[in-house]
Amino acid sequence: MIIKRLLITEKTAVLNEDNCYVFLIDEHANKIELKKFISTKYNVKVNKVNIAKKLGKKVRRGRITGTTQTFKKAYVFTEERIS
Repeated sequence: MIIKRLLITEKTAVLNEDNCYVFLIDEHANKIELKKFISTKYNVKVNKVNIAKKLGKKVRRGRITGTTQTFKKAYVFTEERIS
């Protein structure tokens, strides 16, 4: 599945007023696949898709080291609201 979930934060709530929706997406998804998927699933015309990739940071808890989760999010701009 291309879309993992809809990202709901204060920033995305403000963007939703301007018909911009933010999704967490699969790391291997690209703009073209995402645009086709959104337009067929929600029956809306997609104007623009921007993608941002957030790399995980190195963290340490005592002697144990690891990384936080890496994720990719997409800003999808549509002509009408998604219901």
